[in-house]
Amino acid sequence: MSTFPRTVANPDRSGSVSTHHASPAARRAALLAGVALLSLLTACGNGTPNSSPKTLPGTAGPASGDTSTKAGSTGPSSPAASAPSKKKGTGTGTGTGTASAAASSGSAAAGGGRCHTSELRASVGRNDPGAGQENFPVVLTNSSGRTCTVRGYPGAAFVDASGKQLGPDPLRSSGTPTTVVLAPGHSAWSGLTFSNPGISGAHTATPASLIVTPPDEKDSLTVTWSGGAVPVSGNASSVSLTVVRPGSGV
Repeated sequence: MSTFPRTVANPDRSGSVSTHHASPAARRAALLAGVALLSLLTACGNGTPNSSPKTLPGTAGPASGDTSTKAGSTGPSSPAASAPSKKKGTGTGTGTGTASAAASSGSAAAGGGRCHTSELRASVGRNDPGAGQENFPVVLTNSSGRTCTVRGYPGAAFVDASGKQLGPDPLRSSGTPTTVVLAPGHSAWSGLTFSNPGISGAHTATPASLIVTPPDEKDSLTVTWSGGAVPVSGNASSVSLTVVRPGSGV
């Protein structure tokens, strides 16, 4: 037996199947409902706020905050593109000088601190007389294994064999102190100057030693004096010292 559903017609009194015609009002209602449904379906497909987001090419965000991603990129930037650029330095610290320039200009940081008396060796160089003046370089040499600095004026005094000072303390000649960086074995010197006693007529004495105190230090170094008589009193008996400068004064 067939299981398909049967269509039952509604025969009219004459025995024929009748066809019902909808009224004009019903047809208008059905037409309006269809138009409303079609409008709803059209709105859902035209990018309204209720529509699903679309994936567009070329809109991937930059990786790791790198804002240099170019338009059209579809993924994170490469390591070379996202890494910060490396610029050539123009020197160390603040400014444009090199390390060697900093050392030559007398940077205390570059020199590793002040030279102490125990790190220095003192000597007196050869006399370089001129215009009635006697000029001796008093040399300080770095005998330590580290780089250090000297700056300003050393102290000096002539003494006899018993250690008694001869004459007044030397005066300081005018000059601008600069920091001198001394690598191990390098030297700085200060000029010790006085008028020739034979010309000035000052009273003289012949020292046994010159006591040298490095700048900003309290301990002294003793150097044997072989420069002859020095003025100790009277007119033009003054002895002067200059600020230290690089080298040995020769």
